[in-house]
Amino acid sequence: MTWLQAVVLAVVQGLTEFLPVSSSGHLRVVSQLLFNADAGASFTAVTQIGTELAVVIYFFADIARLIATWFRGMVNPEVRRTQDYRLAWYVIVGSIPIGILGFFFQDLIRGALRSLWITATTLIVFGLLLGLAERYGPQLRKQAELRLSDGVLMGLAQSLALVPGVSRSGGTITAGLSLGLDRPTAVRFSFLLAIPAVFAAGLLELGHVFDPGGAGLQPSGPQMLVATVLAGLVGYACIAWLLRYVEKHSVYLFVWWRVLVGLAVYVLLGFGVLQA
Repeated sequence: MTWLQAVVLAVVQGLTEFLPVSSSGHLRVVSQLLFNADAGASFTAVTQIGTELAVVIYFFADIARLIATWFRGMVNPEVRRTQDYRLAWYVIVGSIPIGILGFFFQDLIRGALRSLWITATTLIVFGLLLGLAERYGPQLRKQAELRLSDGVLMGLAQSLALVPGVSRSGGTITAGLSLGLDRPTAVRFSFLLAIPAVFAAGLLELGHVFDPGGAGLQPSGPQMLVATVLAGLVGYACIAWLLRYVEKHSVYLFVWWRVLVGLAVYVLLGFGVLQA
């Protein structure tokens, strides 16, 4: 990997991690289109550590409160009746599906599922599902009305993001809107739900990202560090923007973007500009 590749891919990761457009799908397409190479699942997972650190910093007060409440709830029955205690459990339970599937299907995730034909298809299909959720989801329930079933179902939706093009945030937001959550609640819970899973995936992939025989571009230690920090800085700005955006706007902008990118990838593959 060159420094140009590291910087460009880090910026793409930061820009797309929290938007419901699929960071892994965009990294896959951009790396192939600009550099005629696959950034690799390991590079993607490790740079996501930077973007999740951005989530931790942005929501530090909320996260600290949830963790403290969860520990106090272990010994105090009164605390167990609070929304914060339940929310902490929803995040824990919702993180389980992606952890299990990611562990057992890691070879498939690094290999066959990174086909650009699959990426283009999932960009379009799950983009349209997001649009349907925006159109028909009641969007009546706020954070205080989150339930355990929401955590489970949004966690299952998050696990689909192991396939490039699905989008972790896109899957969870789609599920949240379909379950009747309003946009700000679905987006905020999506951010919180990502923290355990993405940190775990990034740490597990650290051993693979520098493997000379591994798939994808091979960064050096300094390149990986700079890319991770840069992705986090860009991601922090995107968090702030997205939270303000969804308060007053629908998610159709992202639906159209996903469909157009997916169709463009089909065309480029058909003309041989991109190789699957």
